[in-house]
Amino acid sequence: MREAAALVSWVAEPRLHLTVKFLGEQPRHEAERLRETLRPAVATHPALSLALGGLGAFPNLRSPRVVWMGVEHDPRLELLHHAVESICGTLGHEVDGRAFRPHITLGRVRDRLAAPVARALAGAARGVEFAGRMDMTTLDLMESELMPTGPRYRVVAALPLGA
Repeated sequence: MREAAALVSWVAEPRLHLTVKFLGEQPRHEAERLRETLRPAVATHPALSLALGGLGAFPNLRSPRVVWMGVEHDPRLELLHHAVESICGTLGHEVDGRAFRPHITLGRVRDRLAAPVARALAGAARGVEFAGRMDMTTLDLMESELMPTGPRYRVVAALPLGA
């Protein structure tokens, strides 16, 4: 896929992750409040083994902005997402009204891809056969810092599932 669309900003492997809730820029003290409020709620949800596979793009492969790998629907992940969304809402954070579409971002498109490049990317995506699993044992509260080389992520708190 990299060869088909070199203009895509591909995510380095150590930065791959599943976002349950994106909060955007927050004051430093908010991390402690989130950690203490989310910890007991997250502990009531079991650890998960999530199935990964299938490639796609938002809004679609004909005009991609985000290229992703799918995460198979799991009602337990949906319940965890709902709990996190609800708690964040009670803390004054904006509630995301869109449907939860769990995915792992593989790349981002800054400028619209020319039609032949988008077709090549779609063809390459159809040729990828991958199925795997990802164990989710913690919900990590992450901080990201934008750097010239891409975002740098730091775990602020690892909240155990099923603790």
